Amino acid sequence: MPSRIGLLTIHGMGETSETYYQGLLKALKSAMDEFDGTVAPAHVYYQKILQDNEDTVWERMKGEGLNYKDLRKFLLYGFADAAGLETRKEDPESPYALAQVEVARQLLSLHSMLPPKGPVVVIAQSLGGQVFSSYLYDAQKSNAGVMPSAGIWKDIHRYSSLIKDDGKDFTEAEIAFLSGRNVVGLLTTGCNIPIFVAAHKEMHIVPIEKPSAQFDWINLYDQDDVLGWPLGPLNDRYQALVVDKKINANGRGPIEYILGATPQSHTLYWDDKDVIHALRDMLREGVNKVVGAPADVELDVGD
Repeated sequence: MPSRIGLLTIHGMGETSETYYQGLLKALKSAMDEFDGTVAPAHVYYQKILQDNEDTVWERMKGEGLNYKDLRKFLLYGFADAAGLETRKEDPESPYALAQVEVARQLLSLHSMLPPKGPVVVIAQSLGGQVFSSYLYDAQKSNAGVMPSAGIWKDIHRYSSLIKDDGKDFTEAEIAFLSGRNVVGLLTTGCNIPIFVAAHKEMHIVPIEKPSAQFDWINLYDQDDVLGWPLGPLNDRYQALVVDKKINANGRGPIEYILGATPQSHTLYWDDKDVIHALRDMLREGVNKVVGAPADVELDVGD
């Protein structure tokens, strides 16, 4: 019996365990009795593309008598992630393209666990919001007949052997699913898209279009989190697409409560009850959404 809705998790910047999602799922199951049997989870882990190199640099640096080692390590890994994904991203096997391969692999796993019109909700932390937004934007350009400048959607069929395990090319149904047609909800936490677009000309700050007709994007941010930003103020198009909500991300314990009033709140979103409840509500609402083509909107394909 297939599940009724898919949940795709995407981690953020910095040193990240492959089991990063376990605390989130445990809290979500406690808040959502019907989780098992209703929700099919899948988890994107792109950090392995970057982390070995970051580990090497950190090992060379950490013995040099530097102060604020924990902060330095977070900044080194975090900014290296962002820089690594953007550097030489036009190369066929760039970190940018390989991160999209990981997104596509996990989306395809959900395709096999859901009915043909099964909806999908995505939760993306920090840099993961930029990763998934870029993935959808590139897919939408490709579907509009315009080749993206980078990533797997320049030629999705070229990457089939990295995304599929059966050695076959994609079916039309798989291509549609991979392009996000079943995504009905996106929950971003500590999103730093503004950092990536701040230096762009206004005309080039272009969000995704709704991938499905009933798509909702909620963006949760903490005012003390210097890496997490509202998205609506970017321009009118983001304002129309995204619902920004300010929360106090402070985790579950007394220490986390104190850290929630500092920039370290960036690391606490997925331990926060407001995030868990927002994700639960998005899943419950998403189960009843009808997957269909988005409204007829001409995609702005400018770079």
